[in-house]
Amino acid sequence: MALKNFAFKLLKKDKFARRGRIETSRGNVETPAFMPVGTQATVKACRIEDIKKTGSQIILSNTYHLMIRPGVERIKNAGGLHNFMNCDLPILTDSGGFQVMSLSKLRKVDREKGAIFNSHIDGKKFFLSPEESMKIQLGLNSDIVMIMDECPKKSNNFDLIKDSMELSLYWAQRSKIAFGKNPHKALFGIIQGGLFRDLRLKSLDELVKIGFDGYAVGGLAVGEKQSEMFEVLEDIKEALPTDKPHYLMGVGTPTDILGAVKRGIDMFDCVLPTRSGRTGLAFTWDGKVNIRNSKYQNDNSPLDKNCTNLDLNKYSKNYLNHLFNTNEILGSMLLTLHNINFYQELMLAIRTNIENDTFDDFHDKYIDKL
Repeated sequence: MALKNFAFKLLKKDKFARRGRIETSRGNVETPAFMPVGTQATVKACRIEDIKKTGSQIILSNTYHLMIRPGVERIKNAGGLHNFMNCDLPILTDSGGFQVMSLSKLRKVDREKGAIFNSHIDGKKFFLSPEESMKIQLGLNSDIVMIMDECPKKSNNFDLIKDSMELSLYWAQRSKIAFGKNPHKALFGIIQGGLFRDLRLKSLDELVKIGFDGYAVGGLAVGEKQSEMFEVLEDIKEALPTDKPHYLMGVGTPTDILGAVKRGIDMFDCVLPTRSGRTGLAFTWDGKVNIRNSKYQNDNSPLDKNCTNLDLNKYSKNYLNHLFNTNEILGSMLLTLHNINFYQELMLAIRTNIENDTFDDFHDKYIDKL
């Protein structure tokens, strides 16, 4: 059977909020979409079968972590990342640039060689150039590949952010060449420029000239205020190509997602639902619940009485409180799955409201509640 080419279809707009569909050789992704994060070839504390039952249609995995452990050759020998982790969903892999910035204590950035860094695991030296990042991601057999970029820390230094943005553009050109012709896969460009409007627009303009299958907004969720993030999206929303998917990397909270959809974003990923699930924080339609709180010790109601998926409403707050306060692994598993399921419920509700031209009302109802 012939593989399906990557494609994006814009199905409906409600002002700047967009309802679309990404078509891949491994299935369609309805947008706006949230991608659970499978950093090391696993969504922590969850089976892939259960991830699919939440309505998740695509997951994200991490180039940096997989190149360090277990290594791309081991995954290639297993038939690629999908076979390795028993996942038939589309997989997006990031380029590794963010982790080089955030995890490596010893790193050097060279315009030609790329990033030279020491593993946060054992100190072993690695080299990650745009060409090597493309080679790794294609070796993993990713469906959506991200260009190699430099993700700087939040800074008000215009010249520093400008230099970083221009380096990312140079690496974007090299990534495009190294990616080659792979019509069954997609290559996304990454818009950089910090909190500076003119740099963001310059980055986007140059990336569009190079030509990519989708456009991601990088360099956010690095310590800026939510209002600052929304301002960046306001600045670029009219310049983003309407016929390509728009991806906000590493974001975020439910209210981050609502505000970003309002400003034209189609795709999201974040460790928040899984990390929060492991530490006892649940997301619900009535707001956040810290299940460790003693007030839940005699509360026999479920986290969400309306949730019928995966029998998640059969576990009471009382019982979940007990699991977390006795450090039982089942608590982390149940709450992680609950949070991913809630995020997918949120995305479905967003898509439905865009289709019905009621997204603004939905946004206003929940923007201060979730």
